[in-house]
Amino acid sequence: MSFFSRATPAAPAPASTTDPETLPADALISLRNLEKSYAHGTTRTWVLRRVAIDIKDGEFVSIMGPSGAGKSTLLHIVGMHDSAWTGDYYFGGQPVHRLGPKDRARLHKQHIGFVFQSYHLLDHLTVYENLDVPLSYRDIRKSERDSMVCDILDRFNIVGKKDLYPNQLSGGQQQLVAVARAVIANPKVVLADEPTGNLHSSQGREIMELFKKLNDAGTTIIQVTHSETNAGYGSRVIELKDGWVV
Repeated sequence: MSFFSRATPAAPAPASTTDPETLPADALISLRNLEKSYAHGTTRTWVLRRVAIDIKDGEFVSIMGPSGAGKSTLLHIVGMHDSAWTGDYYFGGQPVHRLGPKDRARLHKQHIGFVFQSYHLLDHLTVYENLDVPLSYRDIRKSERDSMVCDILDRFNIVGKKDLYPNQLSGGQQQLVAVARAVIANPKVVLADEPTGNLHSSQGREIMELFKKLNDAGTTIIQVTHSETNAGYGSRVIELKDGWVV
């Protein structure tokens, strides 16, 4: 997790005061007064401070900033992997900050795909089985799941890799499978945390071109990156510094 460790006096988090009617009508994601911190006795280490962001459906947004700025933390909150924060978070009009764990998990599984820097494929499963995993969490018949996996294998030109295990693939091939896994269930949003950080430049370019195609087809992309080149594939940059939006 990315965070900075400057201790400041403890302070109460801002109360939830957002009127949903004031949010932009075309925003898929809206954050208001979003904060995350850790208490240390009478002091508090802030990771994110009063973040207010709107991301439209279909945007390609890059989150940038120095190491420790809170970029990955923000991405994991948007991805509903992290629930220890305060403030208001609306996803598709739904108040995530008011949802219980089961409803957040349902929303995440239904609408969000995640791509990690280190791939996070399951080593004991083949490429085919890795792609089937996110579908197995849904109420989808086995025959339909098989059809979806075969379709994504063909779409990503990895049919020949379907019976291989992750350790039999190059880094670029593993990340290609990871992206395929993230989009197989047609999520509204793909979140990518330094998706080319472990790849050679040519492999990284292939992944970024793939993200651009997905975005052109209507998928919202939010990536954390240190790369100005990668940020250039998107339409907007959100810059963080010491947990604040600059």
